[in-house]
Amino acid sequence: MNSLNELLSLEGKTAVVTGGGRGLGRIAAEALLRAGARVLVASRKKADCEATAEALSPLGHIEGFEGDVATAAGVAALVAEIRSRTDAVDVLLNNAGTTWGASLETFPWDAWNKVMSVNVTGAFTLTRDLLPELSARATLADPSRVVNVGSILGTAPIPDDSYSYGASKAALHHVTRVLAAELAPRHITVNAIAPGPFESKMTAFALGKSDVRESVAGSMPLGRIGEPDDIAGAILFLAGRAGRYVTGSIMPLDGGLSIEARSKLLTSHL
Repeated sequence: MNSLNELLSLEGKTAVVTGGGRGLGRIAAEALLRAGARVLVASRKKADCEATAEALSPLGHIEGFEGDVATAAGVAALVAEIRSRTDAVDVLLNNAGTTWGASLETFPWDAWNKVMSVNVTGAFTLTRDLLPELSARATLADPSRVVNVGSILGTAPIPDDSYSYGASKAALHHVTRVLAAELAPRHITVNAIAPGPFESKMTAFALGKSDVRESVAGSMPLGRIGEPDDIAGAILFLAGRAGRYVTGSIMPLDGGLSIEARSKLLTSHL
């Protein structure tokens, strides 16, 4: 059996993190960096990625640059930028995402398409186009890894006004399973994490308010919202040797909220 360090070590690996300038992406980038990986961080906000790279550079080799997965041209440009920096990608974290909130009666067509383009089409297309790099060092004993950032809203139909967001994450979960089956013979694992409430720019409108934060935490089965170590631990497991036999999984990181939601859905019909 390998040592604990070996199970989670990413020494000699190269990881790409989209949407890594802040929030959950930055947390994941730092975790990968601390585990020994060379980390390439990209998002549409170049300044955020450069600032993240500068702040985390004492921990290891990290590069930050612009990359937009919202359009075909954006993905093509991002792939070209990645290829200019490395010829192999051992870990791809598809974290870039966006959302939109509006009432059912007013939810706009363009907003629906925008969310789907970033959260589903962009993640799928980037994975497809980086297959040569993902295959470069992939072996039976040490597969390359794709980790998609889904959401509890893609698993449990929790009512809110972000209709396209939940639909996009459900689609991403399904794409994860489809690609896991297709890429397994190429020695590439594909998994997703499905976070519940975590503090981030996307959730700041609610969790940034102390009273709302306390209320949400109190409603969680485990009694708190997610913390950085929860994300870091899941990413390192899926990216490291410890998770090499896992593929096609949707890992809940929601403090038990999805279980509670399912329970309520069932009991409401009894």
